[in-house]
Amino acid sequence: MSHREYNRTDRVNAELRRQLGLLVHAVVRDGLLPEVSVSDVETTRDLAHANVYVTALIPEQAAEAVKALNAEARAFRRELAKVMRMRTVPELHFRYDDSVDRGERIDELLRGIDR
Repeated sequence: MSHREYNRTDRVNAELRRQLGLLVHAVVRDGLLPEVSVSDVETTRDLAHANVYVTALIPEQAAEAVKALNAEARAFRRELAKVMRMRTVPELHFRYDDSVDRGERIDELLRGIDR
């Protein structure tokens, strides 16, 4: 029996990330949300819940964007149900991904070190 390196959860995460990226981009393009993009999706093993991580072009607008996304989570879930071949689509929980901000801060600190 061969070892599967790419399990079902990983495939679902990748497809959710792709589909949610398209949905969020459409809402941003319509001017209803600040500039955000989907950076990652992590589902629970039973696929009942999904944490959707987003990054913001302007970090100061991140809290507003995450609040708006969570308010629209049910609508996004309905849209996903139309395009994804899953028995049930996970409940969506939007979170801000601050890894880019932390990376920029580290880079800033490293540039400030006198060599």
